[in-house]
Amino acid sequence: MIEITKVGVLGCGLMGSGIAQAAAAAGFDTVVRDVSQPLLERGRAGVLKSLNRSVERGKTTSAERDAALGRLQFVTELSALGDRDIVIEAVTEELELKNGLWRELDRLCPASTIFASNTSSLTIASMADATSRSDRFVGLHFFNPVPSMPLVEVVRTVTTSQETFDLAYAFTRALGKEPVAATDTPGFIVNLLLVPYLLDAVRALERGTASTGDIDRAMQLGCGHPMGPLSLMDFIGLDTVVRIADIMVEAYRDQRYEAPPLLRHLVAAGAHGRKTGRGFYDYSVEPPVPSGLGQ
Repeated sequence: MIEITKVGVLGCGLMGSGIAQAAAAAGFDTVVRDVSQPLLERGRAGVLKSLNRSVERGKTTSAERDAALGRLQFVTELSALGDRDIVIEAVTEELELKNGLWRELDRLCPASTIFASNTSSLTIASMADATSRSDRFVGLHFFNPVPSMPLVEVVRTVTTSQETFDLAYAFTRALGKEPVAATDTPGFIVNLLLVPYLLDAVRALERGTASTGDIDRAMQLGCGHPMGPLSLMDFIGLDTVVRIADIMVEAYRDQRYEAPPLLRHLVAAGAHGRKTGRGFYDYSVEPPVPSGLGQ
């Protein structure tokens, strides 16, 4: 059984940079790759901001922060991932994009390298099939923000070997995370149950059941949720929610996963939530206030 010491991360966006930070902070030699220097610089700035915040809160020492940064490399060359023990992919939820990268990495990496996808909705088998190592392919679904969220869904396909699953499970624990085992079905555990709930909140808003703020407060105070469903969608990204919903409705042919018209209209208007400054809430003010969109 191989030992995982060198980690590669494909994609330096919000999830990829968070995964890279978690790996480096846990002591792993980590290389994160994206297609351009500006994207890498934005990811690096996010990691530094996150680590500095952790120091300010007393969760990390300045020496630990500096050591984590020293274990991180940011590169544009895909070949830099060729010597990794595990490569974790965190790029856009487009199957052909992912599979094109997997095919290239399959040629670059030794047969012992484990491939893992952070996909939130696509099946792992649909990617494993694009490689010559379906037995060494697994899902590692992290949650945002990665450095502070403890859960990782470890997803095995019918062809994932027991050794690969065990290594991925142990690696997740080495990151300081709590793994749960899931089978390879679209949405795995969390999104399978979460997405209908989120979409029902949008339908309630469409019907005029209650206002944005009252829907969120009701679920926070009535169910003990740390964040209401509309706030949570803004945090995830409304465009991301629609993309996941579309994949799941195609997979299950279940109308519970159909994105409501209001959600599609907001995405078409460029109101994607926090990342664009406006969604169900307006983030140009602090604290954010309901944007009034859809009410």
